[in-house]
Amino acid sequence: MSSFSFDLIAHDPDTRARVGRFQTPHGVINTPMFMPVGTRATVKGVTPAQLREIGAEVVLANTYHLFLRPGADIVREAGGLHRFMGWDRPILTDSGGFQVFSLADTLKLTDDGVEFRSIVDGARHFWTPEDNMAVQEALGADIIMQLDQCPPYPAEKPMVAEAVRRSAAWAARCKTAHSREDQALFGIVQGGVFDDLRAESVARCTEIGFPGYGIGGYSVGEPHDLMLESLAPVASALPADRPRYLMGVGNPTTMLEAIGLGVDLFDCVLPTRTARTGTAFSSEGRMNLKNARYTRDHGPIDPACSCPVCATYTRSYVRHLVTTKEMLGSTLLSIHNLHVLIDLARSARVAIEEGRYSAFLEQWRNGPGHDDY
Repeated sequence: MSSFSFDLIAHDPDTRARVGRFQTPHGVINTPMFMPVGTRATVKGVTPAQLREIGAEVVLANTYHLFLRPGADIVREAGGLHRFMGWDRPILTDSGGFQVFSLADTLKLTDDGVEFRSIVDGARHFWTPEDNMAVQEALGADIIMQLDQCPPYPAEKPMVAEAVRRSAAWAARCKTAHSREDQALFGIVQGGVFDDLRAESVARCTEIGFPGYGIGGYSVGEPHDLMLESLAPVASALPADRPRYLMGVGNPTTMLEAIGLGVDLFDCVLPTRTARTGTAFSSEGRMNLKNARYTRDHGPIDPACSCPVCATYTRSYVRHLVTTKEMLGSTLLSIHNLHVLIDLARSARVAIEEGRYSAFLEQWRNGPGHDDY
């Protein structure tokens, strides 16, 4: 693991927020950081050059989808994900476990592994933790995630307890099976919204020991306040010298609240998925560009935004693209929405370094857009 290091360079005096530098074989990730999701080895509608322009330092890809198409062997033959998708900065692959367990009506689960049906051709596949590690090693991302069991919300406590136990057992097997020194394998904390199960999962996961930790099982339907209440003790209990990754969160308000609790990394499809519906993030909340009020509005999407879209295009033009279903409309809104989250994380880093994150967060809470997220 000599290719990896995580150095904490600033702490906010009034919150648990911190600034770090996570060194990987393909460059540094400055934390806190939002990571765009490129499920099938592409961030929908956005090129690698455009991602670099808006400050993206790391992108995600999905093991489940790439396992089905084009296949891990094809990605390996291409030289790994970095060459395959033309991205020379860090990449993280999730295990695909969330996707597998979202297909609950088609899977068969045992302690040995999980059997699931392909959404492509209906074929049945079986993954053990060892199989999953082999797939992620073939894909070749810098950061990879253990195979875990992600229970839904709501779920009965015995079911969540079983997921904690099984995920911990699989974490140990993933660590034993993983062999690439140029990859950092992260463990994942589960436990739903049950504080005692979250604490048990943290203890089990940290006992095994990983260079970083994912916090899973959130953003699956639980109330926002309950999530933050449950997240606080988890984040504080994880090792301070390792990056903490809150999986599947891209709501600006939730991201900023979680940064205040000591979380470092975030990802979500929300900014690009909402872009494809004609929705823009802004300092005043979400904007539906399909709205007729923007027909003759020749100002930028958000006057407070410094992204290349706001510097070049108007609300009127983007509305025209969206209402006529032109591809460029989704691309421009995706670039803008991703920039909003990446720049928000950058602003959070500055506030932490200057010792004013508490005031920064309070300003966001009281801002005009807070209630829209």
